[in-house]
Amino acid sequence: MHSIFSELGLVIAVAVAVSLFMRLIRQPLIIGHILTGLLVGPSFLHLIKSPETIQVFSDFGIALLLLIVGLGLNPRIIKEVGKIAGTIAIGKVTLTTLFGYAVSRLFGYSALPSLFIGVSLSFSSTIIILKLLNDKKEQSRLYGKISVGFLLVEDLIATILLVVVSASGNGGVTLSDFATLAIKCIGLIVAIWLVRVLLVNKMGNIIAKSQEFLFLFAIGWALGIAALFQVAGFSLEIGALIAGVSLASLPYAQEISSRLKVLRDFFIVLFFIGLGSHLQLHNVMHILPRACILSLLVLVGNPLIVMTIMGLSGYTKKTSFKTAMLGTQISEFSLILLLLANKLGHISQEVLSLLTIAALITIAVSTYLILYSDKLYILFERYLELFERRKVKQEHEQRHHFELVLIGYQKGGQEFLKVFQQLKKRYVVVDYDPGIIDTLEHRGAEYLYGDVTDPELLEELNLSHSRLVVSTITDMTTNKFIADWLEKNNPRAVFIATADSSEEAAELYGLGVAYVILPHYIGSEKIGSFIKKNGFNKSEFKKYREKHLAYLQTHYDLFAEPATDS
Repeated sequence: MHSIFSELGLVIAVAVAVSLFMRLIRQPLIIGHILTGLLVGPSFLHLIKSPETIQVFSDFGIALLLLIVGLGLNPRIIKEVGKIAGTIAIGKVTLTTLFGYAVSRLFGYSALPSLFIGVSLSFSSTIIILKLLNDKKEQSRLYGKISVGFLLVEDLIATILLVVVSASGNGGVTLSDFATLAIKCIGLIVAIWLVRVLLVNKMGNIIAKSQEFLFLFAIGWALGIAALFQVAGFSLEIGALIAGVSLASLPYAQEISSRLKVLRDFFIVLFFIGLGSHLQLHNVMHILPRACILSLLVLVGNPLIVMTIMGLSGYTKKTSFKTAMLGTQISEFSLILLLLANKLGHISQEVLSLLTIAALITIAVSTYLILYSDKLYILFERYLELFERRKVKQEHEQRHHFELVLIGYQKGGQEFLKVFQQLKKRYVVVDYDPGIIDTLEHRGAEYLYGDVTDPELLEELNLSHSRLVVSTITDMTTNKFIADWLEKNNPRAVFIATADSSEEAAELYGLGVAYVILPHYIGSEKIGSFIKKNGFNKSEFKKYREKHLAYLQTHYDLFAEPATDS
């Protein structure tokens, strides 16, 4: 136990150092975690003596990640994107497998290894995509929903392939094997639903009353169901996702999601470290050119396939492009499939190493493609007309009519949010602080994550139909941008902005802003009026102080006592 503890402690210490370096050079931390795995793996420091321990922690992270994704899904989303998600998954798997097979045959590999290479190139990484979507707070946007959908279908296809390959080592697979698999899946889903309806629903008050027990229940539910599906022959990803979906309609689903995120992030770091540790650098130069060619097939070919399918289906070029960027890496499922094929003698160690290097190349490159997809879209927009039909589908989440819009939450936004909720009008809060977004999500408030000067976010906000826009941020550039946009596109809207000085306020008034909040001026004016009315009577100040404290306790969390479990 001491050895495993020391091993993990050293690995985490290296991860912290590498992550700090990545922060200093402003690079994605995922790349840093993979580099950490390479450093602590057999090629360099060889600190990982117990890879199975890292794998167990990785599985915890995967299960928690998929649980949280499942908590955000509901039948409406499945109905909205189910058809296009299935079409993308089947089309991408089929076409990429054919292209990969053809290229592998040109490399000189025989038919069976070429087929495995082609299939492996066709699956995208569920973990990478969901982690980056979560980091960008865009899992609820249309392209994020479609991506979650096609990943689920791909995981189902991969599960069937794993069954087929496993059975090939035992003499082959029959229709009865598939029938058994289907019966197991249906039986597990029915059993989970019964437990959810007959037990969990009735114990709701007991579960939610204690935050500690709610935390433990969520972990047990996710890991237990994931383990059941894994024992039944499915992937733990599918089990964890179903565990999340089964709890999605509970009133405390958001609370579960909020509390599990920190734990999930820690275990997911170990997943990426484990991924990087599998890369061994011997014989790399021999197969590197081939790995680069296969990587290009995934990085270029997969997006072209996805954009073509979505364009023909009537989606906008922007949605098609951003969805396509998500499918630009080789899945961890592919590596599991190849490890099994190598164990059964279907492919050589060289093919396994080739795909491992290609997977790491595509993961590294796709991380940048996904994180900077908005900038890349602007760069390539003029060339994407080919992938958009003249009549495109209206993207529902971009056509919401938010009558009330609050930009910035932390500096006084709480009071405006309370007013918005009392008015019972459709509202949204916009903020780019992940901590604030987590707070809003926890409280069940409608929100959008991002910079309001981002053209895509403006399109999603649909400010042309807003009646009141309030900005609590004091950045003049942003406020001037909003004022100018509203003056041109929605001059009837009331825009309330915030400024730091009277000069800034005068400039904003000149741009047509309805009212400018000057926090220091308002506070000074209010206390000045109090002094004129009550003089220097300290007892009156004490009463005023108590009244102010009561107000703060009612409206903010700053003075709240820490919650304790009984």
